[in-house]
Amino acid sequence: QVQLVESGGGLVQPGGSLRLSCAASGFTFSQYYMRWYRQAPGKERGLVAIISPTGSSTNYGDSVKGRFTMSRDNAKNTVALQMNSLRPEDTAVYYCSVVRNAVNYWGQGTQVTVSS
Repeated sequence: QVQLVESGGGLVQPGGSLRLSCAASGFTFSQYYMRWYRQAPGKERGLVAIISPTGSSTNYGDSVKGRFTMSRDNAKNTVALQMNSLRPEDTAVYYCSVVRNAVNYWGQGTQVTVSS
């Protein structure tokens, strides 16, 4: 079955950096778009970034453009989200996601807190 396991979250000061990872299994990873979402307390889950199956194309939400970079390693079935210049408003639970057979699968999420 599809499994997505995020890691790398934590507490960081404003202006700092974190690198999130997501390990995927249970499907042919190299054939699927992968996404990162985030959900802050009291807010809806929103799309942060998406990467094409080969990794040649990425797109980002307006609030993270120029600060976050999504990448993937198809040999290791992993995706990463490098987050730089973090702001308090980036505080959220971050989830990786894949849509397979019209079903959206999620990991358990990893908490990112940006605070001084």
